[in-house]
Amino acid sequence: MNLEELVRTAATKDNFTDLNSYIDFCREFLDFVDSPESIQARIVARNETQYQFIQFKNEQFSVTRPLNSNLFYTAKEAKVKLALFLDVISNIKKKDSPANREAVNRSIYTIQQSIGAALDALPAGKSNTARKINGDLFERLIRLLLIRSGIECTSGIVKIPITVQDGNITETFSMSYQHDLIIKSGEFVKIIGSVRTSSKDRIDKIFVDKFLLGRLTGKDIPHVAIFLNDVQRKGKEPNFRVNATFLPGHFKGYTVKLNPLDGVYYFDIRPNMISEPILRDHIRTFDNFLFTEVWALLDRKDALTAEVTTF
Repeated sequence: MNLEELVRTAATKDNFTDLNSYIDFCREFLDFVDSPESIQARIVARNETQYQFIQFKNEQFSVTRPLNSNLFYTAKEAKVKLALFLDVISNIKKKDSPANREAVNRSIYTIQQSIGAALDALPAGKSNTARKINGDLFERLIRLLLIRSGIECTSGIVKIPITVQDGNITETFSMSYQHDLIIKSGEFVKIIGSVRTSSKDRIDKIFVDKFLLGRLTGKDIPHVAIFLNDVQRKGKEPNFRVNATFLPGHFKGYTVKLNPLDGVYYFDIRPNMISEPILRDHIRTFDNFLFTEVWALLDRKDALTAEVTTF
């Protein structure tokens, strides 16, 4: 594919209906950018040199989002690792090893960033559209791989039953909440999840969602958050830098004073999430969720019987 074809494919969500379609696109994108004749330049971030930006040869000489070269596969690496990735998630309970965990994290990061980077070549006036498409495709990717791993999940609206007792009168009604990720076991909702490419402007809602569901139902339903990364491009060419979009103060405040989430997972985890107290106790890489923690959460006793309308 040429750049125009890659952008057109990435901008059409119907092209991504299963994991193979995601992987096929990723391979096409990596083959394209692997050719020096196809791109204008690779620009290294001035402040964190593991991040690179690809500049395309289109009319706008578009520059991509920052790509972490410690996670983003080359075309050569992807030929082997993406096949391994599919095998691992299809046999997740039997394939727990450091190498397989790395393959899962890096494969998902590479697949999704290939889509995002292709969408960065859209005209500037379509940037909001590109963000929406990229976010929707990331949500779908996470759900597809969880389903391949044997987990029953969907997105949609949870209709929460509420019972109010006023003397001898019992009133029952319902409240509806939309969620990116609803993990079920039979008729029971077991885990609620938020799936976003970035926590920017969204972290507050996730904590509040858990708080409200607990107060409304009296049940401690696990809430998790899955993020791709929290970095964005900053500065002007050629002096591009990366800037963190994570809000550690907000995260710590909500964790301590409102309620902690039951898991917060990143593919491109930031250094302060490893070094700082509270952050390091509550934030981990995505492999921890997929290989161990989702299964432990599914075994918890609290569950919600609720009507779920899927999208």
